[in-house]
Amino acid sequence: MDFAFSPEQQELATMVRSLLDKRADSRAVRAAMGSDLGHDEALWQTLCDQIGVSALAVPEAYDGAGFTLLEPLIVLEELGRSLAPSPLLSSLVVTEALLAGADEEAKRRLLPRIAAGEVAAIVLDDGPVLDGDTATVLVAVTEAGLVEVDPVSATRTWAESMDQTIRLAHVDLAGATTTVIGDAAPALARARLVGAVGTAALQAGLAARALDMTVAYTKDRVQFGRPIGSFQALKHRMADMLVLLEMSRSASWAASYAVSSGADNAERLTHVAKSYCSDALARIAGETVQLHGGIAITWEHDAHLVLKRAHALGQLFGQAHEHRALLDL
Repeated sequence: MDFAFSPEQQELATMVRSLLDKRADSRAVRAAMGSDLGHDEALWQTLCDQIGVSALAVPEAYDGAGFTLLEPLIVLEELGRSLAPSPLLSSLVVTEALLAGADEEAKRRLLPRIAAGEVAAIVLDDGPVLDGDTATVLVAVTEAGLVEVDPVSATRTWAESMDQTIRLAHVDLAGATTTVIGDAAPALARARLVGAVGTAALQAGLAARALDMTVAYTKDRVQFGRPIGSFQALKHRMADMLVLLEMSRSASWAASYAVSSGADNAERLTHVAKSYCSDALARIAGETVQLHGGIAITWEHDAHLVLKRAHALGQLFGQAHEHRALLDL
């Protein structure tokens, strides 16, 4: 597959990266992790107001920017690179689920709110819900259909997890006020597909962050009178990391393009991307810790954040072996 970002898409990635470089350093990431929302609200509003990330995939008919799904997936890769907590993935999954399964009245009522930057979440099963305790737009896939849930009426509890850069919650719908707004089957299928390809984009971005910080460290760390990055054994290990990164990028981009364009092989490429990116990132994150040595397991260094997020993303929207099992090999 021949694939390249358009000049406009490249400019989008550059703008997001520039903003995140200024606003999402390690100190800001840690502060966001410890906040009540789990993300930097000021940064999120800037991303929405100045770049319009929350509106990218929303059609113009619903007050959105009218771009394809590919544009927010490009943003997700940059967010993965920065480690910045963000509700973009959950809101994007809800957007696509509504477009696939909601009735027209619900789309006209809910999608403009998401485009404006309100956090949205979807309950897919009994597991933790991404951004489920902070969302102001809450929907669920139930036996009755796709339903809108009154967030105030649902019991929502933050789920403490190893990786605090990803906000999870338990959402109990027993006794909650719900309204059927559409068909559950297409909404569920689209949510799972977009969730998996969006997670793969985050994984590809994080893999790039891990390799960059490892290469930079091995250039600075001196042992036996020379930078450790000059040792042949470590060069080989970082070369292997680069191969894994480039393969992850290729898999993620191919799946992103296929899902956004509605290609016949979109589901297959998504399974390939999520399974490969999960395994590759686990390997890259492990090597990042190993090549940083003892400093990597200190609270002050970012290496442990990379390892924790790699583990969490590997579980999100399906583990690697689950996606491989869905491939007709």
